[in-house]
Amino acid sequence: MFVPRKILEEKLIKLLAEDIGQGDVTSSAVVPTECTAEAEVIAKANGTVAGIEETAVLAEVLGLEVDAEVDDGDDIKKGQVLLKVYGDAATILSVERTLLNLMSRMSGIATATKNLTKKTKKAKLKTRIAATRKSAPGLLYFDKKAVIVGGGDAHRLHLDDMVLIKDNHLVLAGSLEEALKRAKQNASFSKKIEVEVTNAGDAVKAAELGADIVMLDNFSSPQIKEAVELFKKAGFFGKVLLEASGGISSENVLEYAEAGVDLISLGELTHSVKALDISLEIVQAA
Repeated sequence: MFVPRKILEEKLIKLLAEDIGQGDVTSSAVVPTECTAEAEVIAKANGTVAGIEETAVLAEVLGLEVDAEVDDGDDIKKGQVLLKVYGDAATILSVERTLLNLMSRMSGIATATKNLTKKTKKAKLKTRIAATRKSAPGLLYFDKKAVIVGGGDAHRLHLDDMVLIKDNHLVLAGSLEEALKRAKQNASFSKKIEVEVTNAGDAVKAAELGADIVMLDNFSSPQIKEAVELFKKAGFFGKVLLEASGGISSENVLEYAEAGVDLISLGELTHSVKALDISLEIVQAA
């Protein structure tokens, strides 16, 4: 993922402004004026690091210097120094929590994603692991980037990425046929059309009606296998993408991947991620 630096800076400053409020009263009261310091950001657990670029940009916007010891996507060990920060001591302390919150969350997402992609690769499966839009408000860009850093697929970033017809759309449109008809008539040719279905028969029907992707929502692994077999019989397997979503976790992901779907999307990558433990320590002051 890439956005111009100025836009990334704006995203990061908004996060920082929320934490700082009207000012860091503790650093203002306690830290000597014109005190400078060197700090180290240290991993407290093994994992996959993400957020190095964002941390560097945020620090540099505030006039701090950063030396990164690792790159986004690197596997890291407990106790490893990830980056060093130099500059005004009060500024380092004022940005500390925002910096750590972002890096810890992104690294947790990247770690979880890489663990899942390793499982599918070890099993010699080509199923892609993807995120959903179940993210914390304001953090969608960072969550999605962390998934990519971990080797996963971002899926939709925004509602304008593609047409995704879900259960409530079907209710309002009146039927699967009417929903797909409207989508084809009204959406741009440049947008793929995905349909969420709840049974194997509708999966085939959606493909027959011209869907590019069919999402098998809350299917059990046996139901997934049934849908795949029907797709094969109808001649759609390998032509229309099959996505499994809902009720899938790190514990059962291989059951779904082995069933033959092209894509598995998991909300747990972002909505209930366990942040990777990372800390910042002042190691020298002047």
